[in-house]
Amino acid sequence: MKKDQIQPIQRQSFRDEVYQTLKKWIITLELHPGERLSDKELAEKFGISRTPVREALKRLEDEGLVASLPGSSTYVAPLHVTEAKHAFTVVAVLHALATRLACPVLKETDLQALEASNNALQLAIEQGDVIQAIEADTHFHKVFLDAAGNPEIVLALERSIPKIQRLEISQFNTLKGLNSVEQHNHIMAACRNGECEKAARLVEENWLSLGELLTQSTEPR
Repeated sequence: MKKDQIQPIQRQSFRDEVYQTLKKWIITLELHPGERLSDKELAEKFGISRTPVREALKRLEDEGLVASLPGSSTYVAPLHVTEAKHAFTVVAVLHALATRLACPVLKETDLQALEASNNALQLAIEQGDVIQAIEADTHFHKVFLDAAGNPEIVLALERSIPKIQRLEISQFNTLKGLNSVEQHNHIMAACRNGECEKAARLVEENWLSLGELLTQSTEPR
C-alpha cells in the first residue's frame, strides 16, 4: 500500500471533541459539581467507544476539573474557592506579562478589537448573560495574548482559566457591581498613550479585583 493511500485515523479527533465538549459542560455548570460521570453512559451518548471518553476524562482530571475515587467512581470536581484564589494570582501575572509584551506592538485594529470586546462585555453584563460576558472578556484579553506572540503564556493559562470561569458562572448574580468595563477603558487608554507598564499593572489589578470579589463569599458546596 502506498503511503498516500493511508487514511487519517479519527480516534484523536474523537478524544479531542469529547474533551472539549465535557470541558464546556463542566465550565458552564451543565454538569454540576459532584455529578457522577460514567464513561459507559457518556460513550453511549456520544456514539463512540469508551476509550476516547476515558482519555478525555483523564485529561480533565489532570486539569482539576474531574476527580475520581478508588473503585473507578468519577465525578465533576467540586468548586473550591481557595483553588480559584490561587488561580487568580497566577492568571493576573500571566495576563500582565502578555500585556507588557503586546502593548508596544499593538496596531489600530487591535485597539478597535479591544473596544469592541469591551462594548460586548458591557452589553452582556447589562443583559445578565454570564456566558456572553465571559466570552467578551476572554476576547478582550485574547487581543493581548495574540499580539504578545508567546504560546507558553497561553499554555500556562489553559489550566487555571476554567477554574476561574466556573466560579464566575456560579456566582454571576453577585457581580452586579463589577467594574471590569471601566477598568478595561483605563487599560485601553494606557495602551493608546504608550504607557505599557501602566497597562500591564492595570491588567493585573483587573484580574486580582475580580478574584477578590468572587472569593469573598463562602465556598460553594
